[in-house]
Amino acid sequence: MQSKLAHVCIETDDLDATENFYRVLGLERRFEFKNQHNDLVGFYLAFSNLTFIEVIKVRKPRPEGVVRHFAIEVDDVDAWFERLQANGIDVTAKEYAGDDNWMITCRDPNGIFIELQQYTDKSMQRIGGHCKVNYVP
Repeated sequence: MQSKLAHVCIETDDLDATENFYRVLGLERRFEFKNQHNDLVGFYLAFSNLTFIEVIKVRKPRPEGVVRHFAIEVDDVDAWFERLQANGIDVTAKEYAGDDNWMITCRDPNGIFIELQQYTDKSMQRIGGHCKVNYVP
């Protein structure tokens, strides 16, 4: 038996800005939601592997249930850094994370924190293990 992430749903009050941001990250609209008035109220944006971000339009995004962050696996973190910068997106410098991968971070137009991770042969996502972190809840 196997499982994998199907989608993450985010709320927005600006469908266009949200779609444009994720298009820079390589996602394309797979299908859309229209209401009984034929108004566009959301869509699914597709990664290349049947994993999606569902975007739903709201008048005002709710503060509760906010996605803390999500991560996207990329094959070349340096190339993605250049692409994000070239599109006017504020992105952090590349760093080597405690779970043995290269990472850059940014925020989408709705304030959602996104990690772009390039796995290495030592990445815990590939081999498992214990990751020491400087974190106290």
